Amino acid sequence: MGALEEGHFDAESPAIAFGGGGGAPAAGTIEDAVRVLLKGLGEDSDREGLRKTPMRVAKAFREGTIGYKQKVKDIVQDALFHEAGLDNGVGQAGGSGGLVVVRDIDLFSYCESCLLPFSIQCHVGYVPSGRRVLGLSKLSRVADVYAKRLQEPKRLAHEICAALQNSIAPAGVFVALQCWHIQFPEALKLNLNPGHPSRSIMQGWVRTSASSSTGVFTEKSSSLCEEFRALLKFRGVSLDSNDSGGSSIHSWCPSKSLDLRSDSLASHSILVDAVASILRSLDEDPSRKELVGTPYRYVRWLMNFRRSNFDLMKNGLTNQLENVDRYIRGGNVINSELNLPFCAQCEHHLLPFHGVVHIGFFYGTERKAIDRPGLQSIVHFYSCKLQVQERLTKQIAEAVHFVLGNGVMVVAEANHICMISRGVEKVGSNTATMAVIGQFAMDATAKSSFLEAISKSTATGG
Repeated sequence: MGALEEGHFDAESPAIAFGGGGGAPAAGTIEDAVRVLLKGLGEDSDREGLRKTPMRVAKAFREGTIGYKQKVKDIVQDALFHEAGLDNGVGQAGGSGGLVVVRDIDLFSYCESCLLPFSIQCHVGYVPSGRRVLGLSKLSRVADVYAKRLQEPKRLAHEICAALQNSIAPAGVFVALQCWHIQFPEALKLNLNPGHPSRSIMQGWVRTSASSSTGVFTEKSSSLCEEFRALLKFRGVSLDSNDSGGSSIHSWCPSKSLDLRSDSLASHSILVDAVASILRSLDEDPSRKELVGTPYRYVRWLMNFRRSNFDLMKNGLTNQLENVDRYIRGGNVINSELNLPFCAQCEHHLLPFHGVVHIGFFYGTERKAIDRPGLQSIVHFYSCKLQVQERLTKQIAEAVHFVLGNGVMVVAEANHICMISRGVEKVGSNTATMAVIGQFAMDATAKSSFLEAISKSTATGG
């Protein structure tokens, strides 16, 4: 049965078989490996919506690691300009002027521990030397060269800093990073701010900071570090004055806490091999110390969205609804549950999207009452598989209508990692979708009242 027809809880879900047949591509393309992963998730890579997914995923991985093929010298060699009229002895550190800081450079990088993208806000400061200044746009381009690699925050800060120091020979460089990594679905569900979970891509994410400095910024007698931090405060960015650039690779990525014992992964060996082949296609070595557990962790992430979850969740959800012993007589009172968090996986790019669902409903005649946990179960039921937001919104509305039997209105708000980590890179963008069934479809006043309730909830943080 196609995904668009799976509006109710009796949808059939195909079983998944691991460890036999097909196998991972030995020396194939990223596209081949993605087809193996889709099969392992119980999906048909030839169905509508997934046919181009292997190509899209491969393109995203290649674009996200293009920094391995780029050289800093090609970026800066024609972008150093002499600032006339100043002697070498004028200005801070004997340079051609004072501190230069480019703030709020938005970047994305692939986490080397789990292959999920993480968000970066980068701030770069330097003190020119030898009466030479660098074109400002080149600072962000150099940072992007190193972000477009498999990374972790501390090393990324050091590599950007060292590259600028070596390529333009300033009196000193300071690089500060603020980084956010998406949680795994269960942790995300628990940590989202119930008032504003969809308003920022950073809500519910693991946060860390890292920094690196050279030259005059490392001198104890210099005030430059404090001046750098002061300029960041103008933008509302606060750095710990004791920050030494540390972000522990062991605590940074949420997947580091996963159990990677061989017996817990044996059934997924074909999928693990497929991910290892993706790393090799990106000219990476899966046996590199930092990447040894990466294929396992990426597979564990994907397993949160396998279709076989449907059977288990269907049984639990059905039992939960059947055990309700409270009935409500229908009427014209709008009932609502707002800010129900979710995390789903975009079927077009195999990247997460997450946010909140708001549900408004009228009870039908003598229907069982449904509480917030019941509605949260419905949201979770439809989000724990490969999805698109439009379909997710529609399926939730149909499911609630099936249970309650009158009018239903669903609004979903989500941040899509595929929109902000690749392609257009629209950082901070948010997508809203709406589905209306029954009484809400015929009552403009009811729709307006429900939308107003969402707006007030967002404004008040509750």
